[in-house]
Amino acid sequence: MSESSAEAVAEAATAAAASAAGSWRRAGLLGTAIGVIAAGAAAGVAVERMTVGRGMRQKARLALDSTGPYGTLRGKPGKAFADDGTELYYEIDEVEPDGGTAPRRRRLFGRKAPAPVTVVFCHGYCLNQDSWHFQRAALRGVVRTVHWDQRSHGRSGRGVAQAPTADGDGVPISIDQLGRDLKAVIDAAAPEGPLVLVGHSMGGMTIMALAGHYPELIRDRVVGVALVGTSSGRLGEVNYGLPVAGVNAIRRFLPGVLKALGQQAELVERGRRATADLFAGIIKRYSFASRDVDPAVARFAERMIEGTPIDVVAEFYPAFHEHDKTEALKRLADIPVLVLAGDQDLVTPSEHSEAIADLLPDAELVLVPDAGHLVMLEHAEVVTDRLADLLAKVGAVPAGANVGSHGSTAQPGG
Repeated sequence: MSESSAEAVAEAATAAAASAAGSWRRAGLLGTAIGVIAAGAAAGVAVERMTVGRGMRQKARLALDSTGPYGTLRGKPGKAFADDGTELYYEIDEVEPDGGTAPRRRRLFGRKAPAPVTVVFCHGYCLNQDSWHFQRAALRGVVRTVHWDQRSHGRSGRGVAQAPTADGDGVPISIDQLGRDLKAVIDAAAPEGPLVLVGHSMGGMTIMALAGHYPELIRDRVVGVALVGTSSGRLGEVNYGLPVAGVNAIRRFLPGVLKALGQQAELVERGRRATADLFAGIIKRYSFASRDVDPAVARFAERMIEGTPIDVVAEFYPAFHEHDKTEALKRLADIPVLVLAGDQDLVTPSEHSEAIADLLPDAELVLVPDAGHLVMLEHAEVVTDRLADLLAKVGAVPAGANVGSHGSTAQPGG
């Protein structure tokens, strides 16, 4: 690119950024906050548009969607039902039969073989069970795993209690409700045997809520826990990498704005599709930190987040500000716990993982360099390796089990 072309691109990017920020400002104080994000994303999109046409970008998305293997793993399907009747979808990957990678168990005469260890994976906000793609691929056949979709996410049903009633809005969603949902899934998919619980972001909070509600389950059956990019509370203090004024505006107005958007879901979804480039930039900023993430992985994350309806986004958001499970964490004090986070996570900053580790002195704390919120996709090999160590420590897999990384998430040539 010539010097004059580069200057033109820079001017176009600056103009796009200013235009985006200006448009948001006209919407009010909240617009100022979101404008900071939108301006940065728009600048990147403007540069891309100077070099790559819209039609080419659409073709690239379709190519990534059709050829990327991410999110294609499927297991034995099942359904559990929450205490309010919400249908919760899960899948089970069983251990390979004798002759596979799993050790052969000797069955004693007149005695039932012990139930295997089950690893239950809980995904985060605006994601689904496929967000654990790399870890699922690595552990397949080695250990029994359960992957489930939180209510209103993925293939699970919309929250029954959250549905509007004749008298107005339904029951607000809470992290406590998600903990009870997890108990329903465990009862259906793993009613007996030892458990290892793995949770990312909201999924980690779900595990904490389970511990608070069902201490006897933790005491009697849970042999290990992994908390990835999550928090035990004080999420209202997170600044998302924004200036103070922007953060204060978001905290004040965003819940009401999201609720209003949720009431116009069809219109908003059309708008999301029309501004896909802008939102792709925002999603990437808050999902990843490294520059060489495989575009197919980035598109995979974008697709999961895009697939979460705006009314679900609005429904869940207020629950995070009310979340406080510092007391519930004490239930995990006597269990091997892995606490892992990206050191550049803007959504649940690594300081929150350090706070969890402070409350659990025997926990293993791992901060992954150059990693954002979706660390299990961005640096899958690191997360899989530390998880495999935890599983070996608690006897869920043999120490010599073949648990590989199953692919790199780095961009080819990166």
